[in-house]
Order: sequence, then structure tokens, then C-alpha cells
Amino acid sequence: MSDELAEMLRAAARGSFPPADGGTTVIGQPSARDAGVLAFTAHSVVFTDEDPGWVRERLARTPADPLAAAMNPVFLAALLERTGRVMETVDLVSAAGALPGGPGLALREIEDPDHPRVVRARAYRDGVRVWAAEGGLLVLGRGLAGRWEAAVEVDEEARGRGLGPALALAARHLVPDAAVWAQQSPGNARSVRAFQAAGFRPVGSEALFAASDGAAS
Repeated sequence: MSDELAEMLRAAARGSFPPADGGTTVIGQPSARDAGVLAFTAHSVVFTDEDPGWVRERLARTPADPLAAAMNPVFLAALLERTGRVMETVDLVSAAGALPGGPGLALREIEDPDHPRVVRARAYRDGVRVWAAEGGLLVLGRGLAGRWEAAVEVDEEARGRGLGPALALAARHLVPDAAVWAQQSPGNARSVRAFQAAGFRPVGSEALFAASDGAAS
């Protein structure tokens, strides 16, 4: 186990990033559940309990610009095969500072283990809490390296009313930490815009590897 990634993420949330030196940092997993790759500006981080020598050798053989090798599909596929894990997509990762006071949105905390968004959150996060608004959901939980992560869900009939940004902003008031993080598929422009409207700023990209049986390992 390593807390090096947690320290790196806390610094990134404050705007202090690894050096843009074209390098790749290889560190141990922060937990048995969390493995994968993070890419900041001109610096990547591979967090895995696999042999660092194998990781660097495989990166060197990846047919890509060294700046992009850690996120190249060839390298990701090799690391997935080596670890026996699975991944969904490469996400855009953003972060925002916590805000004082309560959220300016009527929310009701609920327990709904059957909701698809909640089920997925509990596979990747600990201490998951869920709030419902009219037409949407806000999910908060501790994800990669213990950071607090937010996800929102807006019903189709409630779209176009500003509910997505309002839910994302509410996360900044509810998070019990200095910062809250969010992940979006880069192609989901609606989600990207919603979080940016709530003050979340891009930090990097991320590929998370999950246990192949879908459960935290």
C-alpha cells in the first residue's frame, strides 16, 4: 500500500502538479482495489503492484510518443492483461475546492442501493452517500486513494434546466474535505460542461482498472 498517490492528488487539487518533464512515475497501489494510470501535463503516473521494471520496459516498447505512452491503448491493454483487470474508458478528471454553507438546492438524502448509479458508485467508492433532488441524484464517496468523488444523474425530462450544474455545485458544499473530484468521459460534453459550470477545473486524464469480477479486490 502507498499514500504517495494520495499526496500527489491533494497537491493537484491545489494546482500543484508533477513536473512537466515527460517522465512517468511508477508507484504502488494506494489500495488493493485501486490500480491504473493518471496522466497530467507531460507527466504520467502508473499505480500498480506489478514489477516496476516490467512497466518501464513495456512503456519503452509502446509505439507512441513517450509523452502519451502511458495512455496509449497498446500499453493499457498490456497492463490489463498482466493484472487480469478490466477498465471502462479513459476519463477526464476534474477537481474543485469545497465551499462553505449548505447547498442552494433542495436535496433529500436517501438510501437506494438498487439505483444503477449507486450500485456503480459502491463498486468504486467507499462511504457512499446519495441525495435526491427533483429530477436528479448526487452521489458522493471516497474513491481513488481516498479522495472524495462526485457523480450526478439528471432525469431525461429534467434536462436543460440547469440541474446538472446545480447538483455538481451542491457537491462542493457537501464534501467533508478540502476538495471534491469528478470523472467524465471526454465525449460526454453535457457532463463536462455541467461540472465546469460548477467550478470544476480539468486536472488530467485517468484509466482505472477494476477487478475482473466487478468487485473491489
